[in-house]
Amino acid sequence: MSRGRVFASMCSVVFLVNLARIVFAPLLEPLSAAFALTESTAGLVATLAWLGSATPRIPTGYLLTRVDRHKVVLGTGAVLTGASAFMSVAGSVVHLGVGAFLMGVASGAYFIAANPLLTELYPERVGRTLGIHGTASQIAAVIAPMFVGAVLAVAPWRAVFTIIAVVAALATAVFYWTARRTQMPDAGTEDRDLLTAARRQWPIILSGIAILGATGFVWNGLFNFYVKYVTATKGIDAGTANTLLTVVFAAGVPAFWVTGRLADRVPHVPLMLSILAGFVACLFALTAAQGLAMLAVVTAILGYVVHSLFPALDTYLLDSLPDENRASAYSLYSGSMMIVQATGSVVVGALVDAGFDYNTVFRSFGGLLVAILAVLVLLWAGDKLPTGGRDPSVARGD
Repeated sequence: MSRGRVFASMCSVVFLVNLARIVFAPLLEPLSAAFALTESTAGLVATLAWLGSATPRIPTGYLLTRVDRHKVVLGTGAVLTGASAFMSVAGSVVHLGVGAFLMGVASGAYFIAANPLLTELYPERVGRTLGIHGTASQIAAVIAPMFVGAVLAVAPWRAVFTIIAVVAALATAVFYWTARRTQMPDAGTEDRDLLTAARRQWPIILSGIAILGATGFVWNGLFNFYVKYVTATKGIDAGTANTLLTVVFAAGVPAFWVTGRLADRVPHVPLMLSILAGFVACLFALTAAQGLAMLAVVTAILGYVVHSLFPALDTYLLDSLPDENRASAYSLYSGSMMIVQATGSVVVGALVDAGFDYNTVFRSFGGLLVAILAVLVLLWAGDKLPTGGRDPSVARGD
């Protein structure tokens, strides 16, 4: 089917836009050496990529009230191509920061346009579709450390961005070719008012921000500093730490695949709160873990749990929002959530520079998440938390 070809081409684009965000984690060491970056400045570069991902989300939601979703997806591929080429010739810290921000912009705008489009392409199996799309995105995160390591073994760090630019140009061309031959869904044609969507859907928007904003903040700071964290506190060498970082993201591949399907079949809110509780437990376990074997086990479980939250929450939102508000409300949620999430790395870097050790920082973050989880559970128990979704007793066809 033609929509299948569009879906396949979108999976290749999402692979690249996520790679563009994740690639900064394994590149922090060579970038720090090349530009003499402090911990906080290195954290700022990583944060700028995520701030770039956050900044265009609400404006993209407005753009989608005027422009077809697939045309915005096409534009994000062009932005990624240009931003990656720009990064490949970075000559200063400012240049580096601007390039990181622009690469983030491409990813943020992509997800706001692509996720509603996928929901409307496959309305009968939202969770499954988002799960497969998320799996493609997650494979990029798995490959990122190995990709960076392989490139650095034979070429300077600039080659990483040159390769991304070339492949992004090809993927964008393929999406253009498939999209222009496919009849796109018209489910979102009535989604023309961002403020109306905010007024109508604010309870579910705020629920999503509360659940993923805080969790994403902690996760962003943790994975961007994971290599530095375990080498500083666990007696692990940098090579092994990079391998463990790969394990974190590899565990996310089955998480997206399995949880996407599960989210079509069980009540959304209990699933999300259970995953959040699991992440908190894994975070505390990580700070306590000693020895390579224990660290590897905890890392793998943490990677699976945290990546399960993304398809669960996206299904909760996109399966619940009506056609006339879907992209607008989703952009408001996603843009607000990402602003919170994006600051995780720079906060961790600043706290470490201020003299706090990594374990203290991450345990404090865990305590914050416990408090948020307690409030959410109370709201849910009192029927104050939007449940969303369709009747979970009705299983969708595969």
